[in-house]
Amino acid sequence: MATYLDFENGIKQIDEDIANAKIKGDSHAVEILEKNLSKEISKTYKNLSEYQKLQLARHPDRPYALDYIRALLTDKYEIHGDRNFADDASIICYMGYISGRKTVVIGEQKGRGTKNKIKRNFGMPHPEGYRKALRVAKMAEKFDIPILFLIDTPGAYPGIAAEERGQSEAIARNLLELSQLSTKSVAVVIGEGGSGGALAVGVADRVAMMRYSVFSVISPEGCAAILWNDPTKQENATKAMKITSDDLLGLKLIDAIIDEPLVGAHRDKESAIKALGAYYIQSLEEMDLLSQKERLDKRYERILSHGAYETR
Repeated sequence: MATYLDFENGIKQIDEDIANAKIKGDSHAVEILEKNLSKEISKTYKNLSEYQKLQLARHPDRPYALDYIRALLTDKYEIHGDRNFADDASIICYMGYISGRKTVVIGEQKGRGTKNKIKRNFGMPHPEGYRKALRVAKMAEKFDIPILFLIDTPGAYPGIAAEERGQSEAIARNLLELSQLSTKSVAVVIGEGGSGGALAVGVADRVAMMRYSVFSVISPEGCAAILWNDPTKQENATKAMKITSDDLLGLKLIDAIIDEPLVGAHRDKESAIKALGAYYIQSLEEMDLLSQKERLDKRYERILSHGAYETR
């Protein structure tokens, strides 16, 4: 069963009418309704607010990291464990080929269904998850294999056990080490890029966002709770925080927006996955034209430009 958001009620009604018309065998009604559906989708998705885009980024039917990996990666092999404490299932690491290019994919996986969500810790990595990601990234560097990071997390796990095992140190270590990797890297926010949990796998030569993804230092609910002591003001916080792909591209905090389908990746997974794969290969081809020094200098300049300001 499809999941509809509150602003998709018009789309839901037409979808139900189409299903009923098909059951009755009324092909003429189906044709008219499908035209109406196209108009309703265009009207709805061309005027989305920041908060509605946040809802799309969190949509339960949106493709997760494993969906992209299964569709894009051939001859794939999963790599487990941080060789120190445990194998964190909220961080997944695979090696394989994307369009003939040998690739390591490191992604954050939320999980579907209660059992799998618990297994994946709702996409909130522990320190061992970030250490696994770094171990695999260093292995990719050793063999000069490009890396694709898939970011999708509400944030790093904030539990006591995670803090005891050095959550903040693990995130900080990744920021340092990934900024210095010699191999080519591309990071894409595919859904929700939350706080340090996203940044820990978000340092790369190229950083992009899917059209309806978000990238923020804190969740809108957390921001509203801190600023106004009222988590229900999350819609106001979403607008004020500038967390959508359009906002971040305008602020030059990301390099590109991947043009997922207008109706959202949750309604057209195949097109969204193809768009991400095409962006990754195009990015590698552009980086192939640079010397390693040129590429690393560009990465360094990118990172230093974050937080730049002017005095007047």
